[in-house]
Amino acid sequence: MKTSVIDLGLQPPNLELTKALFAAFSQVDPILVIINTTGSSGVNKKVELSTSAISKSAELSNAAVGAKPGDIWSLLLPTNHIAGLNVLARALKLGTDVVGVEARADFTAIVPTQLHRALTGDIQLLEHLQNCKAVLVGGAVVESSLLEIARLKEITLFTTYGMTETSGGCVYNNVPLPGVLVELTDSGLIKIKGPILASGYQDQEALWLKSFSDGWFITSDLGEIRDGKIFIIGRTDDVIISGGENISLAAIDSALANDFPDVNFLATSIPDSEWGQKLCLLSDADIDHVKVSIVLQNKFGRASVPKEFLVVNEIPLLGIGKPDRVKASSLIINAQR
Repeated sequence: MKTSVIDLGLQPPNLELTKALFAAFSQVDPILVIINTTGSSGVNKKVELSTSAISKSAELSNAAVGAKPGDIWSLLLPTNHIAGLNVLARALKLGTDVVGVEARADFTAIVPTQLHRALTGDIQLLEHLQNCKAVLVGGAVVESSLLEIARLKEITLFTTYGMTETSGGCVYNNVPLPGVLVELTDSGLIKIKGPILASGYQDQEALWLKSFSDGWFITSDLGEIRDGKIFIIGRTDDVIISGGENISLAAIDSALANDFPDVNFLATSIPDSEWGQKLCLLSDADIDHVKVSIVLQNKFGRASVPKEFLVVNEIPLLGIGKPDRVKASSLIINAQR
């Protein structure tokens, strides 16, 4: 059977092209979709996803939020990313077209950056989210302070966890979707199995075999399972060793987001002869370095006090919301020249 391949990484976000792609769900010949993704380590991957995997993901997602035929999804994410593709696939499953932020919708999907903007001044987006029956938010960790403010603003949120290799979100509100299995490796890494998994990495077989074992996709995320729920506690590539101490960059981001909710932060590191890896901190607004240092020292110890601070116009992101720590490191290095 012939397999058609469509590489969305070679295309700009194009709604009509993507609609034509998903209209092929019912065709006999399978279609393989190629989606570019970059992890926080900076490794570029071309993920191969079958339309059957994306279709199953859309079916499970609609069921999880209670979406019925005729319900409307709004498309607020680019369709060359899995999150945007998923929105379109869900809408097509319901027999409806997608709308934009200016129209009323029953459901939508966003990243934490968009939620932050809605809660800090984007009135149109805020009202759009408030009018939805459910809002999926994923692509990066959502801080507890944002979740609480959203609840007070009467936004019904579903936090999602997943990645391109799992056809997007496959764990909703810490619970795997039906048919999706989530377990931990002996080292505490989250591994996932189910009909939503990718087929491979294009031209990167060795990398895929490193991440795929006995039907399981092994992520770079460290997790805990408590009472059947999955909790993300960090990433292996987010931990640095500075002065002999292990430091979780994600934990620093999370702590500062809770104590300084009006500022966006991103912790990173650069090579250093004294520290090995020198902890650095980006912010998108001027901050009191002393206050920030005190907060981090009280929570994590002296090793977690940043050695360099840099104010930027925007925190660098990968794709549609993941922190780009590689770019952040480059900004620190360039600022020192």
